[in-house]
Amino acid sequence: MKTIGILGGLGPEATVDYYKEIIKKVNKRNNDGSLNYPEIVIYSVNMDRFIALLQNQKHEVASNYLATCINKMASAEVDFAAMSANTPHLLFNEIQSKVALPLISIVDSCADEAQTLGVQRPGLIGTKFTMNGGFYQKTFQKFGLEVVIPQPEEREIINEKLFKELELGVFKDETKKLMLEIIQKMIDRDGIDSLILGCTEFPLMFTEASYLGIPFLNTTQIHVEQIVETCYRID
Repeated sequence: MKTIGILGGLGPEATVDYYKEIIKKVNKRNNDGSLNYPEIVIYSVNMDRFIALLQNQKHEVASNYLATCINKMASAEVDFAAMSANTPHLLFNEIQSKVALPLISIVDSCADEAQTLGVQRPGLIGTKFTMNGGFYQKTFQKFGLEVVIPQPEEREIINEKLFKELELGVFKDETKKLMLEIIQKMIDRDGIDSLILGCTEFPLMFTEASYLGIPFLNTTQIHVEQIVETCYRID
């Protein structure tokens, strides 16, 4: 097995979920009760520092920061790495160009899953950086898929709830209800046929495969599946 590197801390709750899901998938793959787990190095970054750089549009400094952290994992002899959050994928190409390790993209993995499911018009919710960044749209367009984002005022609500609640490990029933109301509007107004959970905290709130009659693409699960497959792959 290859050694896995996880760039975590964006945020901590999702990082913990990644570790647990990797172990679950390895246990399922082993299917014999063995303790043959892969070696994993987790580097947890300072989320406040990274988000402040994005807010001030210091993208070069932000990509340098994450690249430096990933290169520290390379020094620990990991074989490949993944960023356990959607937002830093705004800078995925820039970061990849600055690191020695191959990175597993959450966006590419999600696009592959969308094609497998046969969806055509997925909605996207996440941080404002993810919803407004255009990187999901650009990747999905390559496969003829149109990604739809919420209205501006809805994006503000989603972003606020993420940073003031979910990123802090706070999951409220009323927030889940509010999110579902926004998603229902997107179904009725925009004709979305699926939803990308474009923040890896969302799967901790939306634990089912579908809601409101449409599939929810759990980016954590999709990403972890690709991470585990890469871990076992023989080059």
